[in-house]
Amino acid sequence: MFSDTSSLPPKIGNMTHSDPNICSAATDDEMAARHSSFSGYDVSRLSGEMSPMTMSPWNQNSLFTQSPWSKFDENVPQNVPQNGLIGSLVREEGHIYSLAAKEDLLYTGSDSKNIRVWKNMKEFTAFKSNSGLVKAIIISGDKIFTGHQDGKVRVWKINPKNPSVHKRSGTLPTFFDIFKASMKPSNYIEVKRKRTALWIKHVDAISCLSMNQEQGLLYSASWDRTFKVWRVENSKCLESVKAHDDAVNSVVASLEGLVYTGSADGTVKVWRRESSGKTVKHHFIQTLLTQECAVTALAVNKSGSVVYCGSSDGLVNFWEREKELTHGGVLKGHKLAVLCLTAAGNLVFSGSADKTICVWRREGNVHTCLSVLTGHTGPVKCLAAEEDKDSSTGDQRWVVYSGSLDKSVKVWSVSETAPDLRHMGNMQPGQGDSPWDSIPSAKY
Repeated sequence: MFSDTSSLPPKIGNMTHSDPNICSAATDDEMAARHSSFSGYDVSRLSGEMSPMTMSPWNQNSLFTQSPWSKFDENVPQNVPQNGLIGSLVREEGHIYSLAAKEDLLYTGSDSKNIRVWKNMKEFTAFKSNSGLVKAIIISGDKIFTGHQDGKVRVWKINPKNPSVHKRSGTLPTFFDIFKASMKPSNYIEVKRKRTALWIKHVDAISCLSMNQEQGLLYSASWDRTFKVWRVENSKCLESVKAHDDAVNSVVASLEGLVYTGSADGTVKVWRRESSGKTVKHHFIQTLLTQECAVTALAVNKSGSVVYCGSSDGLVNFWEREKELTHGGVLKGHKLAVLCLTAAGNLVFSGSADKTICVWRREGNVHTCLSVLTGHTGPVKCLAAEEDKDSSTGDQRWVVYSGSLDKSVKVWSVSETAPDLRHMGNMQPGQGDSPWDSIPSAKY
């Protein structure tokens, strides 16, 4: 938490952030029109104050609580691939805000000061930060980057002789860079009402991290309305971009120098990276989406050909990229806000404040809902997916991790060849048409 709140930008910390305090439940008509009704809690509350779980108007029973697709169904033929729960990781110490997976390791961050590491469904090790509420985690080689509520990015290094030991190797920006920059008046920028701060520092919570592995660039998005670009090699801040008129909830670095940002101001923007020697600049290209409700999550598939955007109205918009980006349609699968997205293979996963995860399979420009994964008792705040080692040529499988404000992480097995919900409904007597739709793009 910040002691000096006067330096925070206006509206930062209010109901338009990606925390599950964004809006109250929308009706079907409101969702169809992509509008949301906002809850009226105290907007003077600082970001991160009080528990989002207790503040959220969405801490209620989900429409999908009794979904028959939560666990493996005994009535489905054994030769039909299924999606279901493998197990749960529970450590009663805080709501899960972030996670990252690599090979057989899972890193989880919560509103405690501990970052826990899990291996084979068991706790492997843990390391402690000086700041609570770990908002984002990203893995790059032997380094772990964590984004925090205090606006700092912390860097951790894995001991090569003992993988269970993680030691903090630095903080972004570094103390030396802060000291050096503070000596030059031109390095100060106005953040609010003639209050100034160094341009290399975030002045509010970090909401998201993204990595361009090829260029060695780390991107950090913040509720201070900016995203910053860091060179991993020397921990230098290369650029700070005033990207939006409200909190930046998501940033994704993609191929060919493209970077996507989504904000509580309801927009999705596209930026292009241009490098000249050691200088890196990001130029605004276009606005993909402008709407009233907050953009809460972004994801891009591995090839960079499809961009997904989750919003507080429960919808997922997507764009397809060939020579240019064109709106492909809307995925309607949630009754409440989409809080997280991740893409893997031909699948995209959406986690929501309605406590469910929708599994969508893309075939061309058509998306079909394969499963609605249920079991969490709180909003699903973060997702990660890793290829299942048991995958085969005819059955591509993924291990999906979901972190929730119910203080648990659930582990799921998902197959790309599983039958969709409509097919499953035909196999199960008494199951009618499903409410999960892929709506073609409207021309706007």
